[in-house]
Amino acid sequence: MEINRQPDYIAEIKLILSQARNKAYTAINAAMVEAYWQIGKRIVEEEQNGADRAGYGDEILKVLSEELIHEFGKGFSHTSLKNFKKFYLTFREVQKGQTLSAQLSWSHYERLMRVPDTEARAWYISEAVTQNWSVRVLDRNISTLYYQRLLSSQKKELTKDSEVPETHATDEFIKNPAVLEFLKLPANKSYTEQEFEQVLIDNLQQFLLELGKGFSFVARQKHIRTETADFYIDLVFYNYILKCFVIVELKTNKITHQDIGQLDMYVRMYDDLERTEGDNPTVGILLCTETDSTIARYSVLHENKQLFANKYLAYLPTEAELAAEIEREKLVIKQQLGL
Repeated sequence: MEINRQPDYIAEIKLILSQARNKAYTAINAAMVEAYWQIGKRIVEEEQNGADRAGYGDEILKVLSEELIHEFGKGFSHTSLKNFKKFYLTFREVQKGQTLSAQLSWSHYERLMRVPDTEARAWYISEAVTQNWSVRVLDRNISTLYYQRLLSSQKKELTKDSEVPETHATDEFIKNPAVLEFLKLPANKSYTEQEFEQVLIDNLQQFLLELGKGFSFVARQKHIRTETADFYIDLVFYNYILKCFVIVELKTNKITHQDIGQLDMYVRMYDDLERTEGDNPTVGILLCTETDSTIARYSVLHENKQLFANKYLAYLPTEAELAAEIEREKLVIKQQLGL
């Protein structure tokens, strides 16, 4: 029986066309984003010319909207023009030699304009470009205060006026608390650690995004055998940026000192039996429903740069609720640092 196979040249031609379409889309997108910025700039300049006339700004937008819709069709409503103006005002730094990224669409910039903090917005732009975030991923990360949840930003804020040395680069990849609403864990009934682990595996791609950049999955229930016993580690990842293994232990309860002791043992064991030449020291993360400042201060968590106790939220909180959780976790970090 003869099998019909697509000739290599057809596949190559399809690839050429696909790449050309992507280049064309990127070029068109970059041109339109630049045009919207220029329109916003021109609107602001015109408004400044008539700043002494009441309602002059609204009059400009109304007249301009009517003219543009008549000639160019939909997409230039009064609201759209106000967004173009805001776009220019938000990214005035383009005038200082900086450029708008061609990799981000107008929808990306619309979401970024709603980030009030300048440093946070710059960080989101950088990450969206380097990590190739879709608009949906960008929106979730902003909505769940990704930037504010990074343990490094919390620790730097806590230690910048003290004599505590700068924290290890590992901190830049650990968010606290973790937001796991995509797991759809039951809110009104308990679930086991095995069930928790299973839903994480079922939603592995989203969990990797929540963990942060550079993570890849290695093993589930990783078997470690010593001379006297067998042990099973819940989840093992590798971070190719940090060049280290990352152990994640799951708990469906408030943290205990036994949990921390177990995690510490697993990290030491993994370093001894599994870590290879060229790997940095293994990192351990304990995901639990509640952290504890006393345990953070008086357990091996205290000033240990390789162990992290992270609270997880099984639901999507409001921004105010999440901000409050971040502040609570900062207190725990203070205890861990002995501040």
